[in-house]
Amino acid sequence: MFQYYFLLGLRSLRRNPALTALMVLTLAVGVAASVATLTILHVMSGDPIPSKSERLFVPLVDNGPVKGYKPGDEPNDNQLSYRDTLNLLNSKAAERATAIFGTGLAVEPARKDIGVFTARGLAVAGDYFNMFDAPFLHGQPWSPADDKGGANVVVLGRKLSEKLYGDTDPVGQRLTMAGQQYQIVGVLDNWKVVPRFHRIIGSSDGAFSDEDDMFVPFATAIRNEMPRNGSTSCSDDIAPGYQAFLDSECTWIQFWFETRSAGERANLQSYLDSYAAEQRKLGRLPRNAPNKLYDVREWLDFMKVVGNDSKLSAWLAFGFLVLCLVNTIGLLLAKFSVRAAEVGIRRALGASRREIFHQFLIETTVVGLVGGALGLLLAFGALALIAMQSKALTVVAHMDWIMLLTTFAMAVLSAVLAGLLPTWRACQVTPALQLKSQ
Repeated sequence: MFQYYFLLGLRSLRRNPALTALMVLTLAVGVAASVATLTILHVMSGDPIPSKSERLFVPLVDNGPVKGYKPGDEPNDNQLSYRDTLNLLNSKAAERATAIFGTGLAVEPARKDIGVFTARGLAVAGDYFNMFDAPFLHGQPWSPADDKGGANVVVLGRKLSEKLYGDTDPVGQRLTMAGQQYQIVGVLDNWKVVPRFHRIIGSSDGAFSDEDDMFVPFATAIRNEMPRNGSTSCSDDIAPGYQAFLDSECTWIQFWFETRSAGERANLQSYLDSYAAEQRKLGRLPRNAPNKLYDVREWLDFMKVVGNDSKLSAWLAFGFLVLCLVNTIGLLLAKFSVRAAEVGIRRALGASRREIFHQFLIETTVVGLVGGALGLLLAFGALALIAMQSKALTVVAHMDWIMLLTTFAMAVLSAVLAGLLPTWRACQVTPALQLKSQ
């Protein structure tokens, strides 16, 4: 019977075509608005590295001044000073660790058809690539010796590599940046991490920024006094000169630990507390604030990657869907009311109320499927328009298979919910009254 009722539902679409089209369009618009908003929220709030999100930690040690501080206030900054960074890098408190700060260097290509341009990159420790599962197209990360000695080596992003060398493998070649030559040791493949949890600070688009062009050792960046491309927080005046800046309490470096297991978090927290206590004995960290550890999901929440405005937009979209459902209920009542005579005759011929209920409910399901297909097209159009607004939105405004299934499920469920009242009303038709009126 299901197949028979389903075919009847398809045929019923041709009855009152204007009313049916209005029903489908109302449902499709509501579903499209909800799905488009939900898709962006789904991408923004996803786990970017589920295999180890509970083993990666951001440590925060508050080195701000006592003046103006009240217990319970947030840390002075979400980054670390150079002194704390070196101490944590040398501590071996976890399996892996990396420091990160943004930089930008003038690239001087060997090709004459390409002029000098600025490449955006990161200064990182060698563990960076294994910590964050960076995929390599050619070569490999630099060696621990290069890391420790601050060698002039570089890992290129795929886009920069193709711009300079085409499809060839550039590993082993030398690239001139900011007047110095760097040996290319590796090339990363396309690396789509959404959200880019390790690049939230210091990027114009935050967690939804583009891939970086190149990567150099942290020690190399310090030795060559590379410019900083990111936020810097200084609570006191500092003396002129690069070394004076390094010796200051200015915070400008991001830091990540990776432990062997999530269960080692307590040990890492204990080490961080012991480290802070030792630094206070040296006259530092006067606030005596709690030391923080954030895993990946906690870090995304702390940095408010999914803001309240995004959540509010999702609720408003669902409110609009409810409004569309109310309109759909009214349209279904009108559509089913004109079929009272048909229902009366079927009831007189022996059809039960349950059979009538099943028939009309399947018809509303057909409306939901058609509305879902149209809603999917409208959702794709809405996401395309959203993606045109900025590069950051381009990263999140795309639909995966989960959202594809969600679109149809939401459309069918919405149609079924909207059809419950009209279907119930249709089942209450009295056969005798309808037959007498004919």
